[in-house]
Amino acid sequence: MADVNRGNRPLSPHLTIYRPQMTSLSSIMVRITAIASLVFAVLVVWWFLAAATSPEAFAGIDGFLRSWLGKLLQLGATWAIFYHMLGRLRHVVWDLGYCLEVEISEKLGLCMFIVATALTLLIAIVV
Repeated sequence: MADVNRGNRPLSPHLTIYRPQMTSLSSIMVRITAIASLVFAVLVVWWFLAAATSPEAFAGIDGFLRSWLGKLLQLGATWAIFYHMLGRLRHVVWDLGYCLEVEISEKLGLCMFIVATALTLLIAIVV
C-alpha cells in the first residue's frame, strides 16, 4: 500500500547538523586522489603514445608537461599518489584490527595529509 504520510515526514537532519570529521574527509580524499591519479595516468600514457608516434606529437605533450601548469599537475599527482598510498596502508592496518579507536583514526587522517605533503616536497626538492 502507498505511504499516504509521505509529505508529512521530516527530512533527514544530516544536512543541517552533520559536521564533517577527519575520518570521513580522509576517506573522501582517498577516493578523490584515486580519480586524480587515474587522470594523470592518462596523461602519462598520452606522453608515451606521442613518443612512439611522431616528434611533433611528442613535442606537444612534452611541452605541456614541462610548462608551469604541467609541473603543477605533476606535483599534484605526486601528492595524490602518496596520499592514496597512505590511505590504502591505513586500511590494511585497520583490516588487521589495529588503530580502530576514533581518536587514533583522526590522528592517522591528519598524519596522512602531513606525510603526503612532506613526501611530495621531498620529491620536489630531490628531483
